[in-house]
Amino acid sequence: SKLARVANAFARRLQIQERLTQQIAESLWKVLQPRGIRVVLECTHMCMSMRGVQQPRAVTATRTELGWLPPEPGAYNRGWEQVGCPCGARH
Repeated sequence: SKLARVANAFARRLQIQERLTQQIAESLWKVLQPRGIRVVLECTHMCMSMRGVQQPRAVTATRTELGWLPPEPGAYNRGWEQVGCPCGARH
């Protein structure tokens, strides 16, 4: 629930999803001081549901990594799979 509060604090401002993901990662990085951090943000956008492409279940995912994370083959796609990315982890 604390992570959700951090996300909500930044999400209240009007901004693009990529910047929001970066701000959450930087905030957690500063407070937790880990070796590495990965933040994945999945959002549904009302503009995609109601106008434009009119895809009610469209989800966009953004990802930010800071610091050192283990260099493993396939780690990038496993990161998407761990958070249950609906797009089949093909990024």
